[in-house]
Amino acid sequence: MRTVPLGTTGPQVSRLGLGCMGMSALYGDADRAESVATVHAALEAGVTLLDTGDFYGMGHNEMLIGEALRTAPAARREQALVSVKFGALRDADGGWAGYDGRPAAVRNFAAYSLQRLGVDHIDVYRIARVDPDVPIEETVGAIADLVEKGHVRHIGLSETGAETVRRAAATAPISDLQIEYSLISRGIERDILPTTRELGIAITAYGVLSRGLISGHFTADRQLAAGDFRAHSPRFQGENLEHNLKLVDALRKVAEEKGVSVAQIAIAWVLSRGEDIVPLVGARRRDRLTEALGALDVTLDEGDLRAIEEAVPADAAAGERYPESQMAHLDSER
Repeated sequence: MRTVPLGTTGPQVSRLGLGCMGMSALYGDADRAESVATVHAALEAGVTLLDTGDFYGMGHNEMLIGEALRTAPAARREQALVSVKFGALRDADGGWAGYDGRPAAVRNFAAYSLQRLGVDHIDVYRIARVDPDVPIEETVGAIADLVEKGHVRHIGLSETGAETVRRAAATAPISDLQIEYSLISRGIERDILPTTRELGIAITAYGVLSRGLISGHFTADRQLAAGDFRAHSPRFQGENLEHNLKLVDALRKVAEEKGVSVAQIAIAWVLSRGEDIVPLVGARRRDRLTEALGALDVTLDEGDLRAIEEAVPADAAAGERYPESQMAHLDSER
């Protein structure tokens, strides 16, 4: 497994990271034993970056990662770097009530995450969405205080626009910006990616398979489980889904000519965008992890890249990436 620097101030991380959200929330039920086994398999394969959020399953995901780290071989456990998002406010019914970026809240969230994870520090800490009522300087400054005290190693951002990235970077060193980036979510290319590159900030790209939509495994007749985020996602609805799956069919032809899977060519495309972009793959089973890791062996030449972009042009997707109510929380979309 090759490693790359997570920005000019961050740690060395594996070329692919593992996004663990789906092991606890938003995609229906998951098998806990298989989830732990998948984390172990990722560590064994050399994946070092594990991404979670303290609100994934109301803390369930952090406890699951804590269990996986406790039961992993010591050498593998020591190589793991945990990235945590915080700030989302939930209720007992699973509802969302905004985000809290106040310094006191930052310290509170971090204390609980350290306990659930069973670690003495968090490797990368970031607010999941910018709190519109708290200047980003205050939120980032509070994380910088945690860095000074040894509770956090590096500061990240999530779904922030170019101007907010600049303000945050003027407050404290920022290792990376976590944001959605895939063949059908390319908005960061306009302003955000040039800004992060200017400032030496890496991108950790989530949604590289657009929540399974461009994995090659999703079908129009799939019945989604209760609580599955995709049941309310605009890209998975009606005519939008029909249109988007046609894009996948076009991409499948390119993948077949290359002798790889649809998921592998979609991940390989993100990898091809630059060494400063680290894709997070949301595998929650070992077979899906194995498929995703295969993307590391896919080399795309200029002809391949042209064929991919002809199959899935920029801005070709139908539907927004989140429901309207959640889009309103994205500083990156303003």
